[in-house]
Amino acid sequence: MAYSFKLDLPQRPRRLRRTSALRGLMAETTLGTADLIAPLFVIEGRAAPEEIASMPGVYRLAIADLVKECRALHKLGVPAVALFPKLDPKLKNEEGTGALDEDALVLRAVRAVKKAIPDLAVITDVALDPYTSHGHDGVLTPGHDDVDNDRTVGILGRMAVLQARAGVDLVAPSDMMDGRVGAIRKALDAADFTQTGILAYSSKFNSAYYGPFREAVGSAQAAGTKLLSKATYQLEPGNRREAVNESILDAAEGADIVMIKPAGAYLDIIREVRNAVSKPVAAYQVSGEYAQIHAAARLGWLDLVRTRNESLLAIKRAGADMILTYFAKDMAKLLG
Repeated sequence: MAYSFKLDLPQRPRRLRRTSALRGLMAETTLGTADLIAPLFVIEGRAAPEEIASMPGVYRLAIADLVKECRALHKLGVPAVALFPKLDPKLKNEEGTGALDEDALVLRAVRAVKKAIPDLAVITDVALDPYTSHGHDGVLTPGHDDVDNDRTVGILGRMAVLQARAGVDLVAPSDMMDGRVGAIRKALDAADFTQTGILAYSSKFNSAYYGPFREAVGSAQAAGTKLLSKATYQLEPGNRREAVNESILDAAEGADIVMIKPAGAYLDIIREVRNAVSKPVAAYQVSGEYAQIHAAARLGWLDLVRTRNESLLAIKRAGADMILTYFAKDMAKLLG
């Protein structure tokens, strides 16, 4: 016997989910290729691409291969790349002096990419951790019990000018030193690089999600600095108000874009920063987020494509205007 029951409902939200066409019309958040920035790793010499074990599908690339990859990304519609160098340990020292080498690897990479694909926006990291033997984002005090904030900022300003001279569109200070955005802006303007923008790592947390990235760039983890951790300059994961304040400060100092890093575990911070500043907001879906999605998918626990897509849509929904993600190329292929 058929059972019939009708609810008297004036509101039936499912009406607008009935077909894919209706769901498309009702979509509140959409992700496009123009929202994506591809982080890329560059190495010295002419070696074949080196896959990073903890980041399937992500490679360290010699400059010639880097240019090829940038061409492919540009053809797919990805508007920007962020470059990170992996240096020979012999080029590192306590002061990170390699960061001020006018022929540094990353500067040669920038010049090659901009010459080959002028319309592709290029972003470079402004921090000393790829260049220091101790792996910290700045130079240390004489007792090695702290990072010397002001001396580090002076070096970062000079580093940013070298990157601007090489042709970058945006310099990206990721060090979390106090006052570095204002100092970098002044240094760039004084050197007549008023058009070079600053994408500031404004709300960067002391996160466990950075492990695969540190493998990718060969960054030492506080070797020889027993009394120091990156907690002295990166944000505590539980601190929401402090994180928002850091982004407000960077915007006031002249940042053109503020960024939250990591993204996935900090969606609430993305939303709060979006509400607090009028500048564009970026978010970095970091190496650990990428790695854990791949790892779970390889074990058959998650659907890689659906989880990838959902994770990026959630970052956009939280308020990010642009997303740095190692999924950029695959997403660009999907989005067409």
